[in-house]
Amino acid sequence: MGFTDPVANMLTLIRNAAKARQEKTDVPYSKLLEGIAGILKEEGFIDNFRVIKDTKQGVLRIYLRYIHKKSVIINLKRVSRPGLRVYADAKHLPRVLRGKGTAIMTTSKGLMTEAKARETGVGGEVLCYVW
Repeated sequence: MGFTDPVANMLTLIRNAAKARQEKTDVPYSKLLEGIAGILKEEGFIDNFRVIKDTKQGVLRIYLRYIHKKSVIINLKRVSRPGLRVYADAKHLPRVLRGKGTAIMTTSKGLMTEAKARETGVGGEVLCYVW
């Protein structure tokens, strides 16, 4: 079954698993989704992730993080989507909840948070907000 927006699918699976207090969730594998999972781990939103190559496509298993039985992830929001791409230049990078959240972007230098893009002075496509 193909998805027109794999990033939105991943965010929805993570959001639903967090609300159901599940330990982990499985997402269809792609390099982009692996990069997003890596950023979520760096920023402390998830505990860990693993790539499982048991099927033709593979699976990205994401282990969610909880503190005092409450999910660290409050919400995830898809910004740029296939029907409406959203770009931000280096001078107008978004701040999520006044710095309490993070925006994940694709840039010419690769996948990164808006804070790292601000440091490097690059803009790009804003994929999602996480807080």
